[in-house]
Amino acid sequence: MNPRPTVLLSYAQSVDGRIATITGDSRWISGDDTLTLAHTLRHQNDAIMVGIGTVLRDDPELSCRLPEGRSPVRVILDSALQTPLTSRIAQTSGAQPTILFCAPDPDPLRLARLQDCGIDVVAVSRGTAGLQLQAVLAELAGRAIGSLFVEGGAAVLTAFLRERLVDRLLVVIAPMIIGRGVESVGELGVRAMAEAIRFTPVSLEQLGNDLVWELRP
Repeated sequence: MNPRPTVLLSYAQSVDGRIATITGDSRWISGDDTLTLAHTLRHQNDAIMVGIGTVLRDDPELSCRLPEGRSPVRVILDSALQTPLTSRIAQTSGAQPTILFCAPDPDPLRLARLQDCGIDVVAVSRGTAGLQLQAVLAELAGRAIGSLFVEGGAAVLTAFLRERLVDRLLVVIAPMIIGRGVESVGELGVRAMAEAIRFTPVSLEQLGNDLVWELRP
């Protein structure tokens, strides 16, 4: 068994590196063709991961909407069990497997209510992005999840990059300028160019009006 799943990290950003406006609006940065690509990636990977910020802001379902497409196992990083019982994640967990990772000693009432929705709640140690990512990945590997698609938001993307846990990076660049807004990647502790996380370009293609850049460490 592999010690962890292979990790694909992907996000859509403006030319100036923003994934949302200053108000948090992110629908839609990318065009129809790259939105279809996102659903293709969901189909191709065993699991998809987002943080609690994305759940609270966007209320995503994280399913694959392609005809004959396979919806991945949903993985939520939610250290304080903030996932609303009325969210699409909670309401559809009976139909689509969902694993929620939280911090140790979760509130027992919240825990029971989320479990009643069909969500598999797993406590792991605290760490980067609120939780210890290596422990999360080890738990997923133990469940035979071989590939993980990390879709966001910015805190989760930053944490995976900071801990060098990315095996494949797919960046969609939309032809727009947003200005002040939500950065795609936050603080990585880089103080000199020699410390920058470097990738090797694999491919660059245009889908609709967007550029899709695939890179590997």
